[in-house]
Amino acid sequence: MSNWSVKNPYQSKVTECYVLNGPDSKKETRHIVFDLGDSGLDYKVGDALGVLSENPPHTVDELIEVSGWDSKQIVNTHNGERTLRDALKMDFEIHRVNKRFVNSLVEKVTSAGMRITVTLVERYREAVAGGGSEWMGGDTSLVAEPNPSIQGDDPAAKVANLVSDGDAMEDYIWSRDYIDVIRDFDVQYDAEEFLELIDKLKPRLYSIASSHDAHPGFVELTVGIVRYSHHGRDRGGLCTVYMADEVEIGKTDVGVFMSPTKSFILPEDKSTDIIMVGPGTGIAPFRAFMEQRVFDNADGKNWLFFGDQSEKTEFYYKDSIESWLDEGHLYRFTTAWSRDQEEKIYVQHRLKEHGAEVWEWFERGAYFYICGDKTYMAKDVHRTLIEIAMEHGGMSEEDATFFIEKTMMREEKRYLRDVY
Repeated sequence: MSNWSVKNPYQSKVTECYVLNGPDSKKETRHIVFDLGDSGLDYKVGDALGVLSENPPHTVDELIEVSGWDSKQIVNTHNGERTLRDALKMDFEIHRVNKRFVNSLVEKVTSAGMRITVTLVERYREAVAGGGSEWMGGDTSLVAEPNPSIQGDDPAAKVANLVSDGDAMEDYIWSRDYIDVIRDFDVQYDAEEFLELIDKLKPRLYSIASSHDAHPGFVELTVGIVRYSHHGRDRGGLCTVYMADEVEIGKTDVGVFMSPTKSFILPEDKSTDIIMVGPGTGIAPFRAFMEQRVFDNADGKNWLFFGDQSEKTEFYYKDSIESWLDEGHLYRFTTAWSRDQEEKIYVQHRLKEHGAEVWEWFERGAYFYICGDKTYMAKDVHRTLIEIAMEHGGMSEEDATFFIEKTMMREEKRYLRDVY
């Protein structure tokens, strides 16, 4: 067992970081390899790698500039004393504003049209600090209330609307960071006050895309690099952009640790058949699964469902997949290229098309795995499995739902998901 953890990450170096997409792709998906060196870190297929990133230097510098702070000011953080710039770079999340910060605007933004006073805020705080659920002002959930007669761009009315309307708050913070908010409301915070309000920097977890038996001493990831533009500024996913743009091959120390899974694992019986559904970067753990099954000389059949926008630009790990097919390790490979024809085709459509055979595999005890987007894809695949049980298993909807959700998922534990 190694002692490396989220609180004591191993300082690894990246040995490879290359784009998997073909020319003219609208996506940027990278294969990233970390050297485990003398760490003693081990992992099994299905585990995740925790990566500690840093904020983009240009975002840090712009935040310091817009706030009028001294970048060399010494501040106390949960990681000890350091300069303000280093604290903002390495210790705190600054790529997206949190609700606590927006709520703090109540005391920063004032207007003659607001029915809110410092006394009201103080009374609310005193009541909460005293542990009381009621106070002499009424509803504790209402800190600020806009005057309905106010119209237009009154900043205080906007703040009051944000803190009293959950949907408005979510919509506002979804696309903004602290630079946006400070500019939107022309507010000033001193550095220590600001650090008290924002969140600590958290690691990101990525499904491991390699078998340690196949790649001893290394751990590999399949990472979709997130880039976008909002409110006149280019932005991106905190950790993905850090790995793609800032980490230098063989030079930059990157803190990593293992996040073991207890459930997303291969069957102990190597003769068990498995079905894997992993569109896009969801292919990551199934590349690892296939490498492990080959290494173990497992004789169970392997069926992989994979898809993305286009075969020309998003056929990740094509050489490996074709080799597994040629050598008989991969029994079947079913693709769903959503943009290669007029009608959108996704993995759930392919599952439905092969429903009879999928059901035969289920009856023989096959394991079913899914990795990827939980909001849409995983829900659609889940519904498709219930429909397959109805159509090919002759079950009522109630019985089919019970079979998929209770029998396969909970009792037999052969329907396993790694969704995010």
